[in-house]
Amino acid sequence: MRRETIAVHAGHHRTHHGETSEALFLTSGFVYETAEQAMARFEGEDAGFVYSRYGNPTVAAFEERLALLEGGERAFATSSGMAAMFAAMIAPLKAGDHLLASRALFGSCHHIITQLLPRYGIATSLVDGKDEDEWRAGIRPNTKMLFCESPSNPCLELVDLKFLSHLAHQSNALLVVDNVFATPSLQAPIALGADVVAYSTTKHIDGQGRCLGGAIITTNQLFEDCYQKFLRNTGPSMSPFNAWVMLKGLETLDLRVHRTCDHAEKLAQFLADHQAVTRMMYPHHPSHPQWDLARQQMSRGGTLVAFELADQQTAFSFLNKLKLISISNNLGDAKSLITHPASTTHAKLPLEEMQQLGIGPGTLRLSVGLEHADDLMDDLDQALSP
Repeated sequence: MRRETIAVHAGHHRTHHGETSEALFLTSGFVYETAEQAMARFEGEDAGFVYSRYGNPTVAAFEERLALLEGGERAFATSSGMAAMFAAMIAPLKAGDHLLASRALFGSCHHIITQLLPRYGIATSLVDGKDEDEWRAGIRPNTKMLFCESPSNPCLELVDLKFLSHLAHQSNALLVVDNVFATPSLQAPIALGADVVAYSTTKHIDGQGRCLGGAIITTNQLFEDCYQKFLRNTGPSMSPFNAWVMLKGLETLDLRVHRTCDHAEKLAQFLADHQAVTRMMYPHHPSHPQWDLARQQMSRGGTLVAFELADQQTAFSFLNKLKLISISNNLGDAKSLITHPASTTHAKLPLEEMQQLGIGPGTLRLSVGLEHADDLMDDLDQALSP
């Protein structure tokens, strides 16, 4: 099936009732016809569900559909995006291993890598994700995983995923990619060589600010070897209701993302031209320093635009004057949302690290929604006016 058909039909296994929409199985457990069947189910000799922490028909439908859209073999849906990121990193690693990551990371991912993993004896180090030489120099004999966001949060830096996958596999390491900003609609990390893709499905996949969720997509072999026991026994599973919402979100994901990209491109140009904006960052705008790479590995520039105003006072004044665009640290919503990373999502980072990431006191991250582009432009314009 082609992509548009997969988004609507994949994973839908109708019950005997013949329902049009996917069924919602709100159950924690399952029953067995005989004691022998229960034993066979637990030993993996009988196909079927055991407990909704391990698997659930509604959750399984979402996992199957997302894996096919992503070009992977197996997906596991988690309770939140950070549950997916943490599991994607820690499950394959052990004490004595080394994880190498790009420096441009979401605040919680940065905390996991710099604070939590070292507590368990996993060495970690950060590099400039744009610099291939730093990646090469960062490899150690015990490097078992490379991790990156591309584009990054919040300044939309890119990592060359083909290069990084080649480097990882040369080093006998896994490449894990956080693909939240690009979405499955605009970038295919597995096709570019990634071993594992992680998502906060809270963002574009839900797309309407309703439910938390996350997902890990990989091969059947890697799932069985590295992830299955960890996920089964630590319990970061997605609820059936949230999975049902995410299933419906996948049906319209491409439509929403591409429409939002239409708006983001117009707003990026508007902001690039505005005299009050000192810097604008958008991957598919010619001013982006990685414009060529963005066009190679992303089909479009995405739904996020970052830009810089003079200072924090100017940024806060601008935010407080907005009438249509809402101040929120979420993203990927049908409604346009904006945040000030230095005081919210990245506030816990040391000042020096914020500066290394290009996050200044006037940096703003705009998640473009489905409103009319001219209305959004009017709102930005009036708020930027002295």
